[in-house]
Amino acid sequence: MYNQSFSFYFKKLLIILLLTGFTQCHEKSEQPFASADNGGLFLPDNFEAVVVVDSLPGRARHLAVSENGDVYVKNRYAANGKAITALRDTDGDGKADEMEMFGENLKERGYGTEMRIHNGYLYFSTEMVVGRYKLTPGDLMPKSDMEVVLTDDHAHGMHEHITKPIAFDNKGYMYVPYGAPSNACQEPKRTPGAPGQDPCPQLEDHGGIWRFDASKTNLTQADGEKFATGIRSVVAIDWSPDDNLYIVMHGRDDLLRLWANKFSPWQSAMLPSEEFLKVTEGADFGWPYCYYDQMQGKKVLAPEYGGDGNMIDRCADFELPVMGFPGHWAPNDLFFYQGDQFPERYKNGAFVAFHGSTNRAPYSQSGYFIAFVPFENGRPNGNFEVFADGFAGMDTIVNVSDAVYRPMGIAMGPDGSLYISETEKGKVWRIMYKGDNTNFGEVQLAAMENHKQMAHIKTPDEIEDNLEKGQKVAGEKVYYTYCAACHQGNGLGDSQRFPPLADSEWVTGDKNKLIEVVLKGLEGPIKVKGKDYNSLMPQHSFLTDEQVSEVLTYIRKNFGNQASAISAEEVKAMRVSIK
Repeated sequence: MYNQSFSFYFKKLLIILLLTGFTQCHEKSEQPFASADNGGLFLPDNFEAVVVVDSLPGRARHLAVSENGDVYVKNRYAANGKAITALRDTDGDGKADEMEMFGENLKERGYGTEMRIHNGYLYFSTEMVVGRYKLTPGDLMPKSDMEVVLTDDHAHGMHEHITKPIAFDNKGYMYVPYGAPSNACQEPKRTPGAPGQDPCPQLEDHGGIWRFDASKTNLTQADGEKFATGIRSVVAIDWSPDDNLYIVMHGRDDLLRLWANKFSPWQSAMLPSEEFLKVTEGADFGWPYCYYDQMQGKKVLAPEYGGDGNMIDRCADFELPVMGFPGHWAPNDLFFYQGDQFPERYKNGAFVAFHGSTNRAPYSQSGYFIAFVPFENGRPNGNFEVFADGFAGMDTIVNVSDAVYRPMGIAMGPDGSLYISETEKGKVWRIMYKGDNTNFGEVQLAAMENHKQMAHIKTPDEIEDNLEKGQKVAGEKVYYTYCAACHQGNGLGDSQRFPPLADSEWVTGDKNKLIEVVLKGLEGPIKVKGKDYNSLMPQHSFLTDEQVSEVLTYIRKNFGNQASAISAEEVKAMRVSIK
């Protein structure tokens, strides 16, 4: 009797094990094969990547993935007049073989950001509008018309931080940042030595996060309530598994350009921190009066308000970040992982997409990778890890235009795979884990830890890693102090906000027009080499006639330009006529 019973249960156990094994093997076989070299990405051991799509007509910002695996991408620019691209993989190889576009008549200038699925709706944003489409399960394209959820009804003119990312809580609310319309509340904007306005009037209806009833449409800011303030610029935002709102904030710029008497090029490259913030109702994080110094581990007074890089003063009254990343890495998406495919280490932790710096000269541009931040008991557990690297296609990045790809959006598929989008070509990857979930730790992460020593991630040595060692000619010195942060060392700009100087009709054309731009600044839409730009060129009237002459002669004779020199006398005459 005992033997029969044992035999019966043994057979039953064997059948269960066989079925379980078959199911696991079947699940593994469902994951597509990786692309060669993981599509250019470096990943921890046993992670693989397949390229979903190599490029998109409108390039890409954020993305979302539906329950059946369809991928929706927010175009960086409207392509064929349409703002959203929908992708479908019909044969299970992980690669998109159907592509449709929709979202017509939506003006874009590269800042439209959001792409999120919530309660059966596909949400997206342009610079001025949050909209949504009702999705029909199983259908790639929405059948409904677009609904306008929120309109930014401010008369902005040139607004510096106009993205509209969104997050939803579990209580029926939608959260939308209204970015600060300046760098540090100076008047005039971004002018060396100019003090900040105190109190800053921009905090009345910008520089914070507003909360709205997520069930309503046709909203404006007046229909919401201010949830938190003192927040400069947000693109990365997500609601955490423990029911809290988190953001990674873009810190202020131009410590060297605006305050060369107080900050070195190295300090300006490293500071201020990109702050990882836990945002609670009523919180104030101190912009524009303060910024976080991740190296000192404290919030310090901004130079526009009398700070010297060390003074705390009123900053003791503001909230601190839960973590500080190095300056200018450009955190452009935040995603808390709650899937089951990845090892337990990743459960409830945060992935951050760093789009990469533009203004770290004279050091390597930095960022351009996906970081992972482990969480424990509702807070980051130690330092960040490098999860995915290789986007830039190089290590030392002198100019932002040198980077092949720049990571932007993060989303999770129904099987727990992670999808990553990038902005320069519109490439999308799907990252999968194919190892043993119970045997993953420091050994599998060792190679990625070494990536922290690469030039585009590490803290640079102030002397040895300076890419501009040696004395520059006069015009070049002025250029790298005041101009290169935007227009880059190669004069090509950043392809999005800052126009090129190379072969530019603005540079090689009318001398007086060029001098006027430097002395008065320029704000609003312009065309350069047939492409639209809408950014702020601050006035540089504080430069001497000789300095303006030197820097304009430099740009007219470099970057492939071959225009005539500009004399100090010509600058002086133009300065008098402007006055």
